[in-house]
Parts: sequence; C-alpha cells; structure tokens
Amino acid sequence: MANIKSAKKRILVSNKRYEKNKAIRSQVKTAMKKVHAAVDAGDKQAANAALTSAISTIDKACTKGVYHKNNAARKVSHLTKAVNTL
Repeated sequence: MANIKSAKKRILVSNKRYEKNKAIRSQVKTAMKKVHAAVDAGDKQAANAALTSAISTIDKACTKGVYHKNNAARKVSHLTKAVNTL
C-alpha cells in the first residue's frame, strides 16, 4: 500500500477510471452482440437499427478515450460489413 498522499489518490483515481472504462467496454460489446444476433437471424431492419445504436456507442467510447480511433473505426467497419452482407 502506498504511503504518500498523492500515490494513494492515484490508486483511487485509477480504480475509478478502470471501473468506468470497463462499463463502457461492456456496453460496446453488448451493442456489437446485438448487431451480430440480428445478422445471424437474418433480420435486416433490426440489424440496421442495432448497427446505428452500436456505431453511436462505439463513437462515444472513442471520444471518451476508451478506444483508439483506429480500433473504433475497425469495429464499425466490421459491423457495417456484416450488416451489408444481408
């Protein structure tokens, strides 16, 4: 355990940011699963709706610094490609 006050604060802040980032990553994964489920079911309308929602979620995660912009772009590209195959 840290003894210096600033080090103790860094531990607290780091844990708080870790939990926040973990929740955001979980939301992105859930949104992506919804798109893949709609694609697997063959429901084009639901897939497009889920894709729009997923892109929004991924972009928010990117602007908050949870994902690098290239990583976010790659995720969006893969989802869009999956939906366009329908």
